[in-house]
Amino acid sequence: MEKGTTAADLLIHPRWIVPVVPEGAVLEGHSLAVKEGAISALLPRAEAAGIRAGEELELPSHALMPGLVNAHGHAAMALLRGYADDLPLMPWLQEHIWPAEGAWVGEGFVRDGVRLAALEMIESGTTTCSDMYFFPEVAAREYLAAGLRAQLAFPVFDFPTAWGSGPDDYLAKGLALRDELRHEERINVVFGPHAPYTVGEETLARIATLAAELDLPVHIHLHETAAEVLQAVEANGERPLDTLHRLGLLGPRTQCVHMTDAGRQDIELLAATGAHVVHCPQSNMKLASGTCPVTRLLGAGVNVALGTDGAASNNDLNLFNEMHSAALLAKLGSGDASALPAARTLTLATLGGARALGLEQRIGSLEVGKQADLVAVDLGGPAQQPVYNPLSTLVYACNGSEVSHSWVAGRALLADRKPLTLDRRAVLAKAEDWRSRIQAGTPGPGTGNAAKETP
Repeated sequence: MEKGTTAADLLIHPRWIVPVVPEGAVLEGHSLAVKEGAISALLPRAEAAGIRAGEELELPSHALMPGLVNAHGHAAMALLRGYADDLPLMPWLQEHIWPAEGAWVGEGFVRDGVRLAALEMIESGTTTCSDMYFFPEVAAREYLAAGLRAQLAFPVFDFPTAWGSGPDDYLAKGLALRDELRHEERINVVFGPHAPYTVGEETLARIATLAAELDLPVHIHLHETAAEVLQAVEANGERPLDTLHRLGLLGPRTQCVHMTDAGRQDIELLAATGAHVVHCPQSNMKLASGTCPVTRLLGAGVNVALGTDGAASNNDLNLFNEMHSAALLAKLGSGDASALPAARTLTLATLGGARALGLEQRIGSLEVGKQADLVAVDLGGPAQQPVYNPLSTLVYACNGSEVSHSWVAGRALLADRKPLTLDRRAVLAKAEDWRSRIQAGTPGPGTGNAAKETP
């Protein structure tokens, strides 16, 4: 605590605090204070007695930890959860998802889909997400209202969709939104070229120039399957990662999503350029897309974050489930039971995500001065008892339903498992209305008629 600090807006007394920095640390019998949206103190409970707080919260069976960072998703696709399951990536996309999106995606779809996604994320411990989808201006309003922190990767394609007519239109709309929201503390607007197989070199090179000039991140699907990489090599004579590097699009601002096909040279290039990898284990497993070599990436010094992908290919936006899958998949894939231990897995889901999104100075760990993006997880249930190691319990024995409280910049979004910024009943009713209309094939207000859309 800084000398002279005697007042706080909120003072929390959990059983455990998991600060993430230093990795693997667990503080028992400590308290955390929040003032003006930031963490103002982290200290032994006995020393917290002198702090006058507007609100004091006792959480005797809880672990307090940084809010989870979902570094890749398509939030509004929550309305297509379960719509086309048990299919490989390209048939899933081309024969089911793109036609459905072409028929239904519009402002109303995105509004209601983001509300559903935000509710799910808040209730399962996510406080920051990266959302790559159409009508990001609509999504921005919903994230601001829900209280979440969000990176909006505005989509760019070489063909028309419900949101734009082509690259010029996407870039103009996206950059205008960036200018409009540049002073919003919780929203970042970045480039979201869909993938090298849907965005040509001319457009990618243009994005590389703009990203460098504006110092903006670039969020892109990359090396999602071995077939994608092989197709690029046959067509262009080089792997997609090498194409991005040649075009000047690979660097510390680049967020490479999936990277299931990553060989030694790919990993060396990622490490040399400082690019980040977003690992989406459950979506990749469900679509049989491949396995990201997380342990080798981390061993080479590449920052790795976790993402859920969209609920149409996962089928949830629950980062606790993603942590569990990431840890087990790393062990199975490497043949090493010590691979990706619980403490490192928690880092991927918090500080790793913050680093990938360029937010590590503000969120991702519980440190004095950082934004108070926090979640409290109740470890007092039968499925978590007994608690020998809170880190292991969080990763291997929790499923997100244990999250009882959530704050972003000190603002409470969830209290005693009740959402405070969204009308739960109304959100679920809207989701059911969309299901009935989509299943019946009956268009309604807020739908679109795009030819192709992103997963």
